[in-house]
Amino acid sequence: MNQKEQLAALSDIRNIMNRSSRFISLSGLSGVFAGITALVGTYFAHRAIESYLAGNLGYGLDADSNIEFELLKIGILVLIVALLGGIFFTYRQSKKKKLPIWDKTSRNLLVNLAIPLICGGFFVIAILLNHSNAVALIAPSTLIFYGLALINASKYTYSDIRFLGICEVVLGIIAMFNIGLGLYFWAFGFGVLHILYGCIMYFKYEKD
Repeated sequence: MNQKEQLAALSDIRNIMNRSSRFISLSGLSGVFAGITALVGTYFAHRAIESYLAGNLGYGLDADSNIEFELLKIGILVLIVALLGGIFFTYRQSKKKKLPIWDKTSRNLLVNLAIPLICGGFFVIAILLNHSNAVALIAPSTLIFYGLALINASKYTYSDIRFLGICEVVLGIIAMFNIGLGLYFWAFGFGVLHILYGCIMYFKYEKD
């Protein structure tokens, strides 16, 4: 009995240390929601590109076309909806675990996540404004910057986030050498991988 009590005490201490140093209120359902949102956004982006190409114009070559900014609007909308869903599911998870949603750990997580994402955002904007012929690099670069952001923030939450980030970076690098398939890589990275990751997180940490 003493050995069992000691093991239980060590487990409690480890849980307390994890709660103080890692943000463990992330919900797997937020990943699933983000993945579904990304797939829906990909559908509308694909339709926009098809409508654009129906005019027999090369992608990114028509100075009078607003296809790039149409895709940007779709991307921003997807980001907003995914973030709102993530906040909702994370808030619900924090209430369930009776943990604060905003503390030093969550702030560190947010800062480390935001730095690569902001840099990637400026990189995409620069491409849109100055390099119309390089628009096809947007999908791979967003995957890479997003993956780097996850890797950078993973030390403040579940280690599973790191593996997701590595997958996103590798996928982005592969997409760099398959420019014509950028939208499909984007759909797989932000859609399918998020859904898989979310399901794994849910059954690993949340489901009783």
